[in-house]
Amino acid sequence: MSERLQPGDTAPAFTLPDADGKEVSLADHKGRKVIVYFYPAALTPGCTKQACDFTDNLELLAGAGYDVIGISPDKPEKLAKFREKENLEVTLLADPDKKVLDAYGAFGEKMNYGKTYMGVIRSTIVVDEQGKVERALYNVRATGHVAKIIKDLGI
Repeated sequence: MSERLQPGDTAPAFTLPDADGKEVSLADHKGRKVIVYFYPAALTPGCTKQACDFTDNLELLAGAGYDVIGISPDKPEKLAKFREKENLEVTLLADPDKKVLDAYGAFGEKMNYGKTYMGVIRSTIVVDEQGKVERALYNVRATGHVAKIIKDLGI
């Protein structure tokens, strides 16, 4: 498990396939602020709620200069199903090797019902126009998280 990111850190560069298999890089968003959020699995209740919340607020976030990217260990085909089923407009990227999840400190030890296991830590990293971490939020809740980000960013 890698270290959690801190404000001021350089956001780790990445290039991952989106739901259509097209490569998307963090560098593609240089000059804009990016909200990169990590979630455990497409088509699950909590992750669906979170992705729908981001989609519902995409216009507001984009208007304030933010792009939104969701990253999970799912394969592009599953992300495409997720996007179609829920009418998602956020960019969804596939990280089946968990290399980016690990680089961002969003993969590690979790506990559920007293059992410890390795998994995706629901996290949100806000990256500024220069590629630096502005905010790093770990172990966030799926419900109400987007509203909290909007409030915290003063949008």
